[in-house]
Order: sequence, then structure tokens, then C-alpha cells
Amino acid sequence: MIIEPRVRGFICTTAHPVGCATNVREQIAYVLRQGAIPECPKRVAVVGCSTGYGLASRIVATFAGGADTIGVSMEREPSATKSGSAGWYNNRAFELEAGKIGRTAVTLEGDGFSNELKKTFIERVREKFGQLDMLVYSMAAPVRTDPDTGKTWRSAIKPLGAPVDIKTLNTETGEVFETTIAPASEDEATATVAVMGGDDWKRWIDQLADAGVLAPGFRTLNYTYIGSELTWPIYWNGTLGRAKVDLDRKAEAIRGRLGQDAARVVALKAVVTQASSAIPVVPLYGTVLFKVMKKLGLHEGCIEQIDRLFRTRLGKGVELDEAQRIRVDDWELSPEVQKEVLRRWPLLSTETLGELADLPEYKSQFLRLFGFGIDGVDYAQDVDPRVVT
Repeated sequence: MIIEPRVRGFICTTAHPVGCATNVREQIAYVLRQGAIPECPKRVAVVGCSTGYGLASRIVATFAGGADTIGVSMEREPSATKSGSAGWYNNRAFELEAGKIGRTAVTLEGDGFSNELKKTFIERVREKFGQLDMLVYSMAAPVRTDPDTGKTWRSAIKPLGAPVDIKTLNTETGEVFETTIAPASEDEATATVAVMGGDDWKRWIDQLADAGVLAPGFRTLNYTYIGSELTWPIYWNGTLGRAKVDLDRKAEAIRGRLGQDAARVVALKAVVTQASSAIPVVPLYGTVLFKVMKKLGLHEGCIEQIDRLFRTRLGKGVELDEAQRIRVDDWELSPEVQKEVLRRWPLLSTETLGELADLPEYKSQFLRLFGFGIDGVDYAQDVDPRVVT
């Protein structure tokens, strides 16, 4: 079949197997050009491994660090007449490339929030790795079912306390417009913390520790975004921010059990992901940020950002912020970048978007998540959606 992108709002319902595999190999090639990271942990788990920062972490650990990895993600399998999820293709492509260099790559696809998958995960770690040296938690999901109570929580990305008037962008039409976002109820805020806070991360670590599969000196990372003052009304000062505070508390609790260097929240820069595309104001901020950072030679995608994290931020004595987080959003939040973004922001309109921002880059990066718009891929060619080569 011929697979074309079908975009509905911030979701693409199709993915291209050849494009996704090519995207994975391009990221691997970037990492290989940077050289080896000899001190990288050698037995690495990535929960949320199939796209974005999670996939980049697995690639850097394997192809720069020489690590064997086990990944967890929730995917949609393809059929003879329907494409699978981008993550399904990414996982298969990663496994193929890791196998070529003799590295173990185990992938479990299912509900990472469930106790059943955690149990299976522990069994596979014992079988293939013995113990783990590192776990990266990079899950992004709008819904979570508590495995103990059976209650299903649905996140709500809203401000707290009062409505917020904010400028936003329709990425399909290029229209810039003002919108008002109503504040979250206390129940919605609680649900967002349950989904996007640190509870599941801590459950993972506690169950792995109880099972005895964490090696001496084990470390875990959880990725977050803090952003600039332009995104704070809907992000850091809203329900998401409350969830991020919970993340910091859970990191402290893990450190209390496993040691002062055992758990870190890592603040990363704004990039195009399925999750970020759904947050009001973030796509518009991203289109401006990308243009400014590219002009200053500071722009990074997921693979560049995670490669820099592993090379420069994981050694002993790394600088931490006041909440004990590792910061790799320093280039985004640098005074020269933010000053220019803030200068452009009030000037943004539908008419000035092309001059002040980079919507084509944003759209291109969004489509690349699903394997589309990648140089060297013949999208007019018939492909079997069940096959990755």
C-alpha cells in the first residue's frame, strides 16, 4: 500500500515504516559522528522508549555508550491494510540496528503503568541483564489507570485559579489568535498529577529495588520541561506545573531510599513531540524559539539534546539547580535567546508569522515523528506496513 500522512489536529493517524526506520538511522549516524561515551552505564532501561527523548536516550546509550537496553512503550501493531504506530516502527528499526553491532535490545510493548508489565519487565531483566545500571523514564500519556485501585485518571492541561488569556497558533492553517482557557477544577488538577506526576516513576523504581535488579550505583532520570515565562501561565503555573512539583518530590523520595545521586529530574528544551503539540501556546512558542535558536546556531532536536546530556551532565559533580534538577535547557533559556523571543512575541500575528517564526520547520519536525518528509524516502512506492527493514 501507499502510506500518506493523515493529520487531525495534533495527531497523525498514519506512520511510514521506511520513513521511521530512516529517521532512526539518521539519529544513530549523528551519535556515531560524536564518538564514544566510555563511562556510559552499560545496562540501561528506557520506559517510554519509542519516540522523542526516550528513543534518543536508547540510541545514545547503545551507539555511543555501548549499552544493552530494555525498552517499554505502548504501540499499535500494523496490519496488511493499516499502518502501525510510529513507535512500533521505531522499535523494530532500533532493534535491527542494535543487533548489527552485537548489542542486546529487548522491547516490551504494553501498558507501562500496569503491575503486570512491570512483573514481566523484571523477569526479562533477570534473564537478559541480571541487574540494571540506569533507568530513563520518558513516558508521556494523557490517561493512566492506577494498578492498585483500578481508577482511571485523565489529565487536563489548564491554568490554576483563574482563566488565562493567551496567544496561540493553529498549526494547520497558520492562524495566530487569542484564546481564553478556563481554570482547572481541583479534581482535574489531582488527575493531572496522578497521570503526569512522579507516582508511576517511583512505583517502577520501588518494584525494581524490591526485586533486587538494581545494580550498585544505579541511577534513574526523569525528563521534564520548565520553559520560559511565555509558557508559564498554561504550563508551569498550571496543572502541569503541579505535576512537575510532584515529580521533584518523588525524585527526593527515591534518593532517600537509594542514595543522593540515584534520581534526578532533567529539564530539557522545547522540541516537537505529540505531547507538546497538544498544549496551548507551546506550538506558537516553539515556532518562534526554533527560528531564533537556529539563527544563533543553538538549535537542538531530541537526539542532539540527549547526546549533550549523556556527554556533559551525567558525570560526578554536575551542577544542579535549587530543586536538585539537571538542566539541559540552558541554551533555550539563555538571555540572548529569551530576549529575542520576548521581543518578537507581541509582534506575532497571522500576517507576521512567516517573518518572525518558523512554522514550516515545526510542521516538518512534526511529520518526521511519523516517518514523513524525510529525504531519500520514496513515498510513492508500495510498502508492506508490517515490515521494517
